[in-house]
Amino acid sequence: MASRRKLLFTTVIIVGTYFLFLGLFEARSFLAPLVTAITLSLLILPITQKLEKRMNRSVACLLSSLLLFLISIGVLALVSFQIRNFADDWPKIKETMKPKIEQVKQFALKHSPLSQEDIDKAEKSSNPSGSSIAQRMASFMSKLSSFVANYLLTFVYIFFLLNYRHVFRNFLIRIFPDERRDKAKDIMVKSSKVVSEYLVGKLILMGLLAILYSIGLGLSGVSNFIIVSLIAALLTLIPYIGNIIGFTMAVAFGFLTSGETSVLIGIALTFTITQFVESYVLQPYVVGDRVDVHPFFVILAVILGNMLWGIIGMVLAIPIMGIITVICLQISELEIIGKLLSKNGFKNSTEDN
Repeated sequence: MASRRKLLFTTVIIVGTYFLFLGLFEARSFLAPLVTAITLSLLILPITQKLEKRMNRSVACLLSSLLLFLISIGVLALVSFQIRNFADDWPKIKETMKPKIEQVKQFALKHSPLSQEDIDKAEKSSNPSGSSIAQRMASFMSKLSSFVANYLLTFVYIFFLLNYRHVFRNFLIRIFPDERRDKAKDIMVKSSKVVSEYLVGKLILMGLLAILYSIGLGLSGVSNFIIVSLIAALLTLIPYIGNIIGFTMAVAFGFLTSGETSVLIGIALTFTITQFVESYVLQPYVVGDRVDVHPFFVILAVILGNMLWGIIGMVLAIPIMGIITVICLQISELEIIGKLLSKNGFKNSTEDN
């Protein structure tokens, strides 16, 4: 009887988890902007509270939302400017890389089972037909319109979350029985603190990384190195993968444009040294243990976030995992799970193996 109950309980957990993630995936167009708005609201909340001491709450919340909106517009402008420069340099890049691509082809023909026909087929498949281009343009316009709608909706959410935060807070507290309301308040305060401290620390870290990237890429001879450095620093919001994307972007705007090996070496050295400084100097002192999540579960959360919500899911993975860890550690029934997710959960355990 007991074994049957365990089997039933395990089955319910597995099926429930499957449908939970399926629901999160299917509702991504609704949930992703909302969760993003909640995260950004916690980031801007300290500024909003200071503004509320000098003016009406609604006005303070509106100004805070507009501040975030203007910052995001600036980031998008930087990215679009760099993409336009890359498009303008594309003919030059093709001419510069043409002999190097030919060398790669010859090397592949001599040292691999590939034939000239295989290479020709690959080149034909990489050149889309007119109908394929039309389909891609239609898909791009559809995604662009969806992005703009969700983008604007996010800031509407931010305003209402800030302006009516006491209503939502009181509602969440009143859900719990009287004897657990103090614990609920404590969890909400700690969760908010985890997200805001992590994001503030991350912003400071990105500023320092932008300076280091600018110095290294400028000395390496990368064109528009300041903008490239800012974008590479912003990409560190995506754990682990963001650094790879930043390096690839620097190579695209540096080595592919000039074709000089010295530029490629300079870019590689810049990112290697900067990553070392970030991991062993800046990260411990600037961000530190603001989010107490084990690195293994950070990687799993980032991968899962990408599968569910794409890039937004990857950015939100660490704050969400931090909140989940705080909640589990504060609830006695879930404390063992919180210790598993926590970086320091079992550090004081007497068991070594």
